[in-house]
Amino acid sequence: MNKFVTIVLLIAVLSILASRPTSLLEKDVAPFKPKLSDYGFFDGKLNEQIPSAHVLPYSLNAPLFSDYAHKLRFVVFPDQTGVVFNPDSVFQFPVGTAIIKTFFYYQDERNLKKGRRLIETRILLHEPKGWISLPYVWDDLQADAFLEVAGGNTEVTWRDHQGTKRELNYRIPNMNQCKGCHERNGVMTPIGPTARQLNGDFQYPDRAENQLLRWKTLHRLTELPDDVKQIPALVNYDNPTEPIDARARAYLDVNCAHCHTKAGPAQSSGLYLEWSTMDSTALGFFKTPVAAGRGSGNLAYDIVPGKPQESILLYRMQSLDPGVMMPELSRSLAHTEGIKLIREWIKTMED
Repeated sequence: MNKFVTIVLLIAVLSILASRPTSLLEKDVAPFKPKLSDYGFFDGKLNEQIPSAHVLPYSLNAPLFSDYAHKLRFVVFPDQTGVVFNPDSVFQFPVGTAIIKTFFYYQDERNLKKGRRLIETRILLHEPKGWISLPYVWDDLQADAFLEVAGGNTEVTWRDHQGTKRELNYRIPNMNQCKGCHERNGVMTPIGPTARQLNGDFQYPDRAENQLLRWKTLHRLTELPDDVKQIPALVNYDNPTEPIDARARAYLDVNCAHCHTKAGPAQSSGLYLEWSTMDSTALGFFKTPVAAGRGSGNLAYDIVPGKPQESILLYRMQSLDPGVMMPELSRSLAHTEGIKLIREWIKTMED
């Protein structure tokens, strides 16, 4: 009798557990691989980030500033698929695509042989219902990265190019926070892989080659124009030999225009900072902010030509106040070099 009662009670408990609501964490984790190594993206030691044969590495002409983190980028296409060239927006990747980005810091930027620390690897997966972002956090041994849907924080230290010791409480976004930058008209989408960002050379194992041409050779890009030199390309905003206007516009496009575009989260601001914006008011010249307040710093216009100290744009770039700073996400430090660039750009403008 006791044995029978025990079995009945066990069945009842299992029934309750099976019928209870699944937590958000369980719903998020259950369908996806718990470890980065489970995907088979890399050969050899995982922390060496050597892409497997089916994984295509790439770089961007003008990368997003993320608290001085360096990044490794890769894309995995479904079998026998690719993208169609377009000059103006992010390529439309097919369902089944994975876009991979690993954030890391060198121990000493003056001597790269001292090694690096991998912090996180973000994977954008294109599922039938749309794109989803998955954050994988690297363990202390640098052996593997594990799915952390809630994100997290970790202390990072490194030596910069001047030998100065830098410290940072690095914030790893959760799955939902990635939408803050990756949304267009409310839909999650990649923001980096565009023709203007990929139109430049990458050092592949066999040789350096224009990335668009390499993608075409691999049958991953169709309808590419014959002369890639005629395709618009963003300049590297860190390159002082490039014209300052081209550098500044590239910087704003990469660091601000994922929100400040007509399809982005900041569309109601009327401030549109894409490289293609030609209207001076939309670009901020003598434009009053839509929502004044603490974020304006009691200044009147987004950009006052010739007067960076009176420009809201620069004021918000310099701020570390969460209620003022721009961009709102992906940074907790001021980008000294970017601030200097935009300040000099505004100075060169004629009133």
